[in-house]
Amino acid sequence: MSSRGSTFAAFGTAVALLTLTACSLATTGTASGPAGAVPAAVATSSPDAGAPPGAEILGRPGVGEPFTLTIGATDTARPDKFEVTVEEVRCGEPLDPAVVAHAAESVGEPTPTPTPEGGKQYCVVALEVLNVGRSEAIWSAGDVVTLNVDDTAYSQSLADADHAYDYRQYWYSKGKAAPSFGLNPGSTGPDFGIFQIPADDEPTTVWVSSGTSLESFDGPEPGYLVQLTPTD
Repeated sequence: MSSRGSTFAAFGTAVALLTLTACSLATTGTASGPAGAVPAAVATSSPDAGAPPGAEILGRPGVGEPFTLTIGATDTARPDKFEVTVEEVRCGEPLDPAVVAHAAESVGEPTPTPTPEGGKQYCVVALEVLNVGRSEAIWSAGDVVTLNVDDTAYSQSLADADHAYDYRQYWYSKGKAAPSFGLNPGSTGPDFGIFQIPADDEPTTVWVSSGTSLESFDGPEPGYLVQLTPTD
């Protein structure tokens, strides 16, 4: 046999061995992972998932960890300033019956029990907001918060926004004014976001914009990516 023929024969043997080894690993797995496992680096989502593409992430607090929003032009002597804490995210349950009953009472007639869209579930994001600025200010989660499942962001629909308003009215009747009603410096109040996500999903983050909307003419506003699941 020529040297060239010997080279091709050796190459064919090597390919066969590599193919056999690969098939064996795919069938039996390895000590570091089960059969067919995807490497962790590929399976892990981006740490920025949930933030608007291109947005500056000011921090990644967890549930119960306060962060500060400064809202206003750089030349404003007294920008609005709030300390915001995501207190809880509750999914898969009906809206609070006490809130629904109060909303019906306020219009003087029974109202249908709210139900999510087909295949979806309600998620209620509860926040506590403290005015740490130097003047009375208004803030609402309605236009500046999304609830995210990995890199898919969910905003409030018009109906969801109405339910969030019902939550604010209910707590106002209990003597706790929401920041959307205006807070003086040093005053605090609860706020709420109502979202609908697929029934089989679990939210991973909450995005809170530091502006008055999610985007401006210059692109997405900076904000905080609140972590709902433990991070490595």
